Amino acid sequence: MELTTNVPNCALVFEGGGYRAGYTAGMALALLEEGIYFPFVCGLSAGASNTVNYLSRDMWRARWSFTHLASLPQAGGPLSALRGDGYFNGDYCYRGVIDDGTAPFDWETFVANPARMRIQSFERDTGRTVSWGTNDFATLYDLIDRVRASSTLPWLMNPIEVDGQVMLDGGLGEGAGIPLRLAELEGYDKFLFLSTRPAGYRKTPHSGPARQVVLRLTADYPHLREAVLTRAERYNAEMERIEALERAGRCLIVRPECMDVESTTYDLRKLEDSFDRGHAQALRELPRWREFLFGSPTAGPRTRPVPTRPVVGTSTHITLEPRLDASHSS
Repeated sequence: MELTTNVPNCALVFEGGGYRAGYTAGMALALLEEGIYFPFVCGLSAGASNTVNYLSRDMWRARWSFTHLASLPQAGGPLSALRGDGYFNGDYCYRGVIDDGTAPFDWETFVANPARMRIQSFERDTGRTVSWGTNDFATLYDLIDRVRASSTLPWLMNPIEVDGQVMLDGGLGEGAGIPLRLAELEGYDKFLFLSTRPAGYRKTPHSGPARQVVLRLTADYPHLREAVLTRAERYNAEMERIEALERAGRCLIVRPECMDVESTTYDLRKLEDSFDRGHAQALRELPRWREFLFGSPTAGPRTRPVPTRPVVGTSTHITLEPRLDASHSS
């Protein structure tokens, strides 16, 4: 069946945030369940993973990537960091799970999807913000390596080289972690922004001992130092700008009702709960989303009946048995 998009002239934007992005992955699952398909999707860091899972329309992987992945000893944690593989083991979490058949990626569906996309990363040694779009991925591993590059948190993940440059987390670059500019550069002026931070959140600049630690760790990388030390100010300014777009009716910011995990959380129960909370919030808010996207609380594609009363905050669980079929991985 030929794939299509059905959301008119609106971009879907995923914020990053490590395992906090499991909350917005639950929201992405609700969109996929309802058959709501955007013409343009962008993200950075963990939001890059949400972007490509959404575009491959893989409901299983959307959940697994932010829940059961963390339960695998190869995926990371303190022992992984002590072994030199990074607190997040990038080698395993991106290529490894595809190579061993644990979590194949549906490359065929991704390629067949007519939606366009962009993800963002940061060059450590130049300070340049780079982004990649749909036409930049000739192979599955071109895509996966760039998703990893977008997600490489300094000091927590071993960096990866792309096109001869050492790449780090896209949140260090322009927008300071909010990738809405990627959609603007593609000509979009209407956005559904799935945030991983609650209402009112603002970053606090590094000061005191924390600032001294950053100065020591970045002594050989002046561009990285500048990016880290200015990120709070840049993030807060970008959030103010996006909230102005929200007031103008051009952006719907979906903020988590609660956020009980950190970017580095590895507790599977907490991660599953966060995912389910995000999914349940999306189901409750779908009428508001539909009104923004399609003009009416009941408009647009759907797989569930039109509700006659508010949706109870329950979540549809997907059984996550290991996927042994690697037929989608090439």
